[in-house]
Amino acid sequence: MYRSLEHCITDLEKHGHLVRIREEVDPHLEMAAIHLKVYEAGGPALLFENVKGSRFRAVSNLFGTIERSKFIFRQTWEAAQNVIALRNDPMQALRNPFKHVGTGMAAWKALPAKRSGKAPVTAQEIQISDLPLIKHWPMDGGAFVTLPQVYSEDPAKPGIMNSNLGMYRVQLTGNDYMTDREIGLHYQIHRGIGVHQEKAARKGEPLKVSIFVGGPPAHTLSAVMPLPEGLSEMTFAGLLAGRRFRYSYIDGYCISHDADFVITGEIYPGETKPEGPFGDHLGYYSLTHEFPVMRVHKVYARQNAIWPFTVVGRPPQEDTSFGELIHELTGDAVKQEIPGVKEVHAVDAAGVHPLLFAIGSERYTPYSPAKQPMELLTIANRILGTGQLSLAKYLFITAENERPLSTHDEVDFLTYILERIDLRRDIHFQTNTTIDTLDYSGTGLNSGSKVVFAAYGDQKRELCKEVPDVLTSIRGFDNARLVMPGIVSVQSAAFTDYASAEQQMRGFSEALAAAGPLSSCPIIIVCDDSTFVSETLSNFFWATFTRSNPSHDIYGVNSSYDFKHWGCDNVIIDARVKPHQAPPLVADPAVEKRIERLFVKGAELGGLL
Repeated sequence: MYRSLEHCITDLEKHGHLVRIREEVDPHLEMAAIHLKVYEAGGPALLFENVKGSRFRAVSNLFGTIERSKFIFRQTWEAAQNVIALRNDPMQALRNPFKHVGTGMAAWKALPAKRSGKAPVTAQEIQISDLPLIKHWPMDGGAFVTLPQVYSEDPAKPGIMNSNLGMYRVQLTGNDYMTDREIGLHYQIHRGIGVHQEKAARKGEPLKVSIFVGGPPAHTLSAVMPLPEGLSEMTFAGLLAGRRFRYSYIDGYCISHDADFVITGEIYPGETKPEGPFGDHLGYYSLTHEFPVMRVHKVYARQNAIWPFTVVGRPPQEDTSFGELIHELTGDAVKQEIPGVKEVHAVDAAGVHPLLFAIGSERYTPYSPAKQPMELLTIANRILGTGQLSLAKYLFITAENERPLSTHDEVDFLTYILERIDLRRDIHFQTNTTIDTLDYSGTGLNSGSKVVFAAYGDQKRELCKEVPDVLTSIRGFDNARLVMPGIVSVQSAAFTDYASAEQQMRGFSEALAAAGPLSSCPIIIVCDDSTFVSETLSNFFWATFTRSNPSHDIYGVNSSYDFKHWGCDNVIIDARVKPHQAPPLVADPAVEKRIERLFVKGAELGGLL
């Protein structure tokens, strides 16, 4: 049980999970580039002891592997799982009360504890410009906090038990922010802090916000946990840390006694400024948009404070471990929230939000000899209306029939669906709806569409395991490559506009229709580079589902409408890069060259790559 971030770092180093970098490293691109290389190699956590331009140390890659993450929480993991399980299914306690006495005690002992006296984090008052101002990608708008714990309270019901702790992007420098006096916060209005801001604005008051950075790693993970109703992030932080979240108030702001840094300030009604660009978890830049600006009140740091950070980009990255930890901790929570659901898997390689795989139940007509999706469609709508799952664009859903399935066995899962799907009956669109703010494949900020592929019943087709001949001979659609059974990618000329794309896809569809039925290949991907798309499953997921908007980019061979329901013989997804989409993340070659000094033989990271 760690009392502080430094306590955790000491423990990791003692057990061979951390390396110190004593050489001066530039926070402008260098630190992020080093982190990315070490993460990719499955390497240790990194303690940067000499950050150029700052007197504070910085640490990254704490959660870089699931094994290290579990090591960090090894003493409190089981207790945290038990409390969440009990919250999800309270009948457990009634069925076996003595078994769960310890679980209840663990939760009670985790309740936040208000303290008197001086908070360690207030040992020194500093400025934003004193912090390690880490810029991650070449086109980023400035320096960002990537592991913040953003704290706000409900203006209608003040107090820590009605608070929200979330991980929202924080821009420290750049754009139009007044240095040391303003910072930017990126969040959506439906998030906890957004609800608090809306209530404060209705009262005509500014919202007080505290941003905690560092402290026990449990506090960081708590900021991203989707917790069951009635279990606050502050209680969970204490539960997973093995000690209560300790806090007090200064000038009306909540101060974490365990944080390494605390930034306090206010968000005033209607005040926004441009925030971004920022290299994000989809593997592209999120562009510049108006978001709330926070007027900085005070910035605090404890003695020998350490600044934790991570780098996000095309998955997998360190935040992939967050996803795995959350999945293991929450366990069957989604089953409790959505009756009939057996599994939901947000596909990390596609950037998490764009693509979901799900297994549900199909119990509506057990007496009917004809098996088709029915209950699955009800479940699909529930999934697309639940929390973060509502940001998805593509949902593939089925039910187990003659054999067990796993959404995490991605090729087997998709194969099962493609063997059974009726492409004229089982594709369901939602148009002109909301998608992830960070996804630029749609029609505008937060705007796009969704599609559900629901399949159930007997096998309808054998899937191709080689590229069908017809796909090698259509002019303008070249280099046909098998992605997986039943899915082939072809490359075409660069996308210009949707009017031209409509003509191109119509010609492609007509050529395929003229060649005769192609049942063995239900999905065809049109892309810029079919060699890249077919090279790995990760490339296929990333390029296809981050670069397409279902309503605009799905076409079909022999497509038609039947009472407003669209269907076809073969689905064509136009996954070419569109001019309105954000640019992908590309490292700076000069920086990549510079950091090689740390990886040569005899250097602090020598032999790691």
